[in-house]
Amino acid sequence: MRTVFTTLTLFALWLLMSGVYEPLTIGFGAISSIIAIYVGKRMNAIDRHPLEIHINFAKMATYFGWLMVEIAKSNWEVTKLIVAPKMRLRQNMFEVPYVQKSDLGQTIFANSITLTPGTITVEVEPGHFLVHALAYSEDDHEALADMGRRVAAVETSAA
Repeated sequence: MRTVFTTLTLFALWLLMSGVYEPLTIGFGAISSIIAIYVGKRMNAIDRHPLEIHINFAKMATYFGWLMVEIAKSNWEVTKLIVAPKMRLRQNMFEVPYVQKSDLGQTIFANSITLTPGTITVEVEPGHFLVHALAYSEDDHEALADMGRRVAAVETSAA
């Protein structure tokens, strides 16, 4: 039953995002959803390491809203930097420690850094990420630590 629900959810998301409602395209989407679930089940059968999602979805929605605001603010700053007559870039690579316990939490944190204009997660090391900033300041460490704490708050303990 869970497999059917997952397949239908995946197909519904695909259908909503594609926006194409032609019979052939819908058929390809259905087949793609079935194949994706089949491949995922086969991978789980081989490595016996299922993906366990321990996320508080209410907190995740709040975090997502906060992240959208941060992306907008960062986008504005990068836009001002680019259109300025003389670009004052202060590029820097620095380490950002992470406190997330799960792979999913670490992925959410790394992707949140990358989604924020002007920063990108370049490398993942045990205990920290290597981040590139376009307009580096000392405040970046505290801002990213705050983001990391927010992502860690989204994680729940394993049931």
